Amino acid sequence: MKVPETLQNADRHGAVVRRFEYDDGALIAVDFGTDEAVTIDIVESTAIVVFDGRHLEFELPAEAEDVSVHNGVVTIGE
Repeated sequence: MKVPETLQNADRHGAVVRRFEYDDGALIAVDFGTDEAVTIDIVESTAIVVFDGRHLEFELPAEAEDVSVHNGVVTIGE
């Protein structure tokens, strides 16, 4: 699973993006910091992340099966 292009540039917003490859799939983790108020909405194949009074939209990878946010970290898993 490739990191969406918009997320590849998320570091401009202070986020840290990591991709992990496992035997049974891949995981993308985007750490937006310690802001507990990070939220994510999914509209069809578009994810909208709201953090620090800003928002970031990106197309989910076709392989994405699980999208969640916990403690300011958005995870996208296969």
